[in-house]
This record gives sequence, structure tokens and C-alpha cells, in this order.
Amino acid sequence: MNDAAAPSGPSPSPTLGDAMRFAFGTLTVLPVRLRRWDRPAARGGMLCAPVAGLVIGLASAALGTLLLLLDGGPLLAAVATAAVPAVLTRGLHLDGLADTADGLGSGKPAEDALRIMKQSDIGPFGVITLLFTLLAQVAALAHLYEGGWAHGAAAAVVAAVSARCALTLAARPGVPAARPDGLGAAVAGTVPPRRAMAAAAAVIALSAALGTHAGGYGALHTALAALLALAAGEAVLRRCRHRFGGITGDVFGAIAETTGVAALVVLAVG
Repeated sequence: MNDAAAPSGPSPSPTLGDAMRFAFGTLTVLPVRLRRWDRPAARGGMLCAPVAGLVIGLASAALGTLLLLLDGGPLLAAVATAAVPAVLTRGLHLDGLADTADGLGSGKPAEDALRIMKQSDIGPFGVITLLFTLLAQVAALAHLYEGGWAHGAAAAVVAAVSARCALTLAARPGVPAARPDGLGAAVAGTVPPRRAMAAAAAVIALSAALGTHAGGYGALHTALAALLALAAGEAVLRRCRHRFGGITGDVFGAIAETTGVAALVVLAVG
């Protein structure tokens, strides 16, 4: 994810519109004007991040389902479903995943690793990570679409919402920014822990509801997928915090992509 200047100075409480604009303006390429760039707006925006994920997930599910119903086949539906989030985020999360992989794989001190992450090129660790991540997404979605459009569509939404909820959790207090500027500094520590946990609970409940088309087991399966996906995102956060000293926009991208692919893999198994 691209970094920008960090907000500063006291500001009035943001409205719901301010929060939504922050969420969609920073996490998607949808034509939303970002009117406020301060910590109160960042707090609201990160709490609304799962809503942005819901919109992305629904768009992904719609295209994948359409292609499947038009006899495009599960593989083509899977590719389209995986492509929509990349398009709607301009590939920023994937770019962040690649940059973070290069930073982690460099084996250099934190300052040097962060410098590597800011470079415009992608190294071998980033390429390999992107390749296997995209392959895992497409393979899992294709398997799910083979079971019917509802399975693939539900998975697309669960993955997208869980991925953005992981960002909400990453913006809680106690997780510092690795740099004094950028998106990491803008949102670090802005989301109160109770609200972050409430957002996670809501996402898990939504995931369970999306799985009810497959009965009680389906609801349990999708809820478990969201929970385990958030745990995978937390593992990446902890690793990056230990390695880089905190979060950056690139780390946010890595967290989102890891969480999303983890949800798909869990849903494809069992």
C-alpha cells in the first residue's frame, strides 16, 4: 500500500461520512474524495474498513458468479473473482505483500529492510510470494466454485471482509508505526481495543451467516475460516512488528492479502 503524510493536530469528531470516505479513499480506488486526513478520521476509517471489504467482496462474488452461470467454468470464475480486488485496490495490497516479503527476506536490520521495501522494484522474495499467493487464491476459489456458485461467492465475501477487518485489528493501541510518516503512522493506535474486537466479532458473525446456505456445518465452517484468517493476519502483524519495529502501508497490504488467502484456503478444505 502506498504511504502518505501522517495527520497531526487536534480535530473535531468525524462523521460517519468522514469515516467511510477515509476507508474507501485509502483502501479502494473508488472515486471517493478524502476530505479529512487526521487521527479521528483515521480511527473511524479503520473501523469502517470491513465495510470497504464487503463492497469489494460483493463485486468479486458478482463477477465470479456471473461467469460461472454463463458456463465460463470454475477456473475462469475463480480468476475473475481474484482479479476484482486487485483492480479495486490498484494492486496496492499485492504490492505491499511483495514489498514486505522482500523486507522480511532480506535478513537486513530494520532500517535497511524498510529502505528495501520503499524501492519501486520487486525482488525475488516478493515475486515468489505473489506467485504462490495468487495461485492459492485461484486454486481455492476454483475448488469452491466447483461445489456451486454460492460456495465461491460466499468465500469471496468472507475473504474480502476478513482481510479488511485484520487492518482494523492492526490499528489498535500498542502497535506502533515503523516510520514517522505514511499510512502506518496515520492509523497506528487509533482504534480502541474493544471496538476492534467488536468489529472482529461482527465479521465472524457475518461469515457464519454467509455459510448458512450449506446448513449448520457451513455456518460453523465459514465462521472458523474468518477466525483462523484473522489469526493468520495477526501472525504477520506480530512478525512485522518484531522485524521492522511497527507497521507501514506495505505491512497493511501484507496483512490483508495473507488474511484473505488464509480464509479461502480454510474454506476450500473440508
